[in-house]
Amino acid sequence: MNVVCYWSTAALPAVDDVSRTPLAVVGTLRNVHEPSFPLQSDEPPTVGLIGFGAFGQLVARHMTPHVQVLAYDNRNSLEDTAQTLGVRLTDLTTVARCRIIILAIPVQAMADVLTHIAPLLRSDALVLDVGSVKVKPTELMLRLLPPTVGIFGTHPLFGPQSAGQTTTGLKIVLCPVRGPYHRLAAFLRKTLGLRVLVCTPEKHDQDMAVTQALTHWLAQSLKTLEPFPSHLTTRSFDLMRDAMKMVEKDAPQVFETIECLNPYASSMRKHYLDLLSSLDKKLDTLTPA
Repeated sequence: MNVVCYWSTAALPAVDDVSRTPLAVVGTLRNVHEPSFPLQSDEPPTVGLIGFGAFGQLVARHMTPHVQVLAYDNRNSLEDTAQTLGVRLTDLTTVARCRIIILAIPVQAMADVLTHIAPLLRSDALVLDVGSVKVKPTELMLRLLPPTVGIFGTHPLFGPQSAGQTTTGLKIVLCPVRGPYHRLAAFLRKTLGLRVLVCTPEKHDQDMAVTQALTHWLAQSLKTLEPFPSHLTTRSFDLMRDAMKMVEKDAPQVFETIECLNPYASSMRKHYLDLLSSLDKKLDTLTPA
């Protein structure tokens, strides 16, 4: 039986781990955004990848064994990398005509790109982004794309440094905005081996303000204390330094996105600074025995 599922923010739990949810249950969710359109299972999907930087290349590496991938990037000297990954570089118009469009571009560039591709998209296209924040990108897609286009926000909770050679067991957030998502979730789960966590864009950004924005902010601040001692270190410090290394190669634009475009990140940083200040004052009042 083909299950066609739609969703609503009211129907979704705070976070739904689709990897542990039967599709028959997921299929009971209903969509508040019209229209509804199932993805035809008899149509071999062609994925159009807009942006072929480090993360776009990571996406391509894991997608090309399963689907044809066309990519557009306005930078030069990417032909050898594309050929190695089995990706065909082409113009933006051709990529925009693919059935599925993945936006692997900075959130700061998204409005211009969406405005450009909107009149080029197929009426039944599915468009998704892979950015680190979800409220801003999903608002832009909903506002700038045609009403027949499916819209999904995604956030792979890993990057080029942490993904390794396989995506099996890694987590990805899926924020459905418009259109059925069960086939996309099934592909991510069954074919790529990902744990699919479904939630609203708001819930995503609220949680990421703690688990991502705060982490990256602390890593950047601790980096200013380098060089660190190389021998007299505790195990907890070594683990903290390993965590710093996982994000230290991120482009400055990634850090800016995480900290400045997450609507909840600033208040979380201020709250944490208040806690640190309170703890510091408390320690100043203590008298060693």
